[in-house]
Amino acid sequence: MKQLTAVLIGAGARGAGSYAPYALKYRHELKIVAVAESDPERRNRFADTYGIPAEHRYESWETILAEQKLADIAIICTQDRMHYEPTIQALNKKYHVLLEKPMSPDLRECIAMEKAAKENDRLLTVCHVLRYTPFWSTIKQIIFDGNIGQVVSIQLNENVGYWHIAHSFVRGNWNNSNTSSPMILSKSCHDMDVLSWIMDQPCTSVSSFGSLMHFHSGNAPKDSTERCLDCPVQSTCPYAATRFYLSSEFKGWARHFTHELTEEKIIQGLRETNYGRCVYRSDNNVVDHQVVNMEFANGATAMFSMCGFTFEQERRIQVMGTRGELRAEGDKITWFDFLTHRKTDVTIPRQTSGHGGGDDGVVGGFLKEVSSYNGQESLTSASASVRSHLMAFAAEKSRLNGGKVIELASFADQFS
Repeated sequence: MKQLTAVLIGAGARGAGSYAPYALKYRHELKIVAVAESDPERRNRFADTYGIPAEHRYESWETILAEQKLADIAIICTQDRMHYEPTIQALNKKYHVLLEKPMSPDLRECIAMEKAAKENDRLLTVCHVLRYTPFWSTIKQIIFDGNIGQVVSIQLNENVGYWHIAHSFVRGNWNNSNTSSPMILSKSCHDMDVLSWIMDQPCTSVSSFGSLMHFHSGNAPKDSTERCLDCPVQSTCPYAATRFYLSSEFKGWARHFTHELTEEKIIQGLRETNYGRCVYRSDNNVVDHQVVNMEFANGATAMFSMCGFTFEQERRIQVMGTRGELRAEGDKITWFDFLTHRKTDVTIPRQTSGHGGGDDGVVGGFLKEVSSYNGQESLTSASASVRSHLMAFAAEKSRLNGGKVIELASFADQFS
C-alpha cells in the first residue's frame, strides 16, 4: 500500500491524541501534511511533532479548506456541532473523510453528509471504533459463524464510570446538549452502532427512559461552593475536582485544560476552567442514566443501559441465541452451546492503542479502504452511521416524551 496523505482538522484529544499518532507509528502508510486548529499552542505543538511547515498551519477549517486540495484524506475532529460544514466542504473538494462521531446532533445534517459522500464518490467513514477492535469483531464473528444460532435478544450495559461522567459530561465539552449533543448520541452512539451491527437487522421501534437525576443544584451538599478548590466539603465528595486531577490515577485527564501537568498549572486550571466547578453547579443538562428498548425487523429485541454511577468504565454484553448464549466484558468472551453444554472461553490480548485497539484499527482500516476504493462503502460508512444515529435520535425523542414508542420508519420520513 502506498503512503497516503492527510490534513487534520481539529487537533484536540481525539484528533491529536487518538487518530494522528497512527502516522508516527506507521510512517510508510500515512503522512499528515497540514493541520487546522484554533488554539495556537496546540496547533504549533502538533505541527512541530509531525514536521508540518508554517505555511500549512491553519487557524480554522475555513482557511485550510479554502486552499486547493492538499492531501488524499481529511481527518475531521472538531466539536460535535462543527462537523457538518467542514465535512461537506472536504467532500466537495474530493477528500476522502474520516469523521469523529457523532456525525452531527442534527439528523438532517447527517443525511446531507451521507448524500454528499455519494454525490462526490468519496468515502465518509465515521469513527465508530468498536467495530475495529479485536473484542467486538470477535463477538461479531462468533455470532456470524452460527455458534449461538439466531440472535433473539441482546442486553448491553455501558458503565461510564463515576469519574468519567463527571469529567466529560458534567464539567466537560459534552455536558450540555445545546452546545454538543444529547448523551445517547455523544457517548452512546457507539453502542447503537454496535447493536445495529451485531443484530444485522433494521431497527423498527424504540422506547427510552432516563434523566439528569443526580448532578444538579438540588443535590448540592450543604456549605458546598462554586469551585472545588474553595469547598469545605471536598474531602467527603467523590466528585471533587481536586480528588481527580491532583491524583496520580487521574492526573492525565488534566490535559484537557492544561498542557503542563504541574501542580501549579493544574490548580490554575481548576480556578479558571469548567473542570474546577462543582458538579452540582455546572451548566450541564445531559442525562446521567438512560435505558433504551429496541425491536428489530425479525422480531428480535435489545436492551441498552447507560449509567454514570459505576466504579469501572466498561461495557458488558449478553447475546441470547436459539442455540446458545454469549457473555462478554473486559477482555473475556464466553459462549455456551445448549446442545453439548460446551463452554468456550476467549481472552483478547491487551491492545496498545485506545478504545481496545479501535483507535488504530479505524485509521488502518480506513487507509486500506481508501487505497482500494472502487465505489464501495466502508465498514462504518455514513450510511451505516445514519442507521444507528437514527436509533439514537428516536431514543432521545422517546425519552423526552415519557417513553413513547417511536416507529423508526415514520420517524425517518420526517427528515427525508
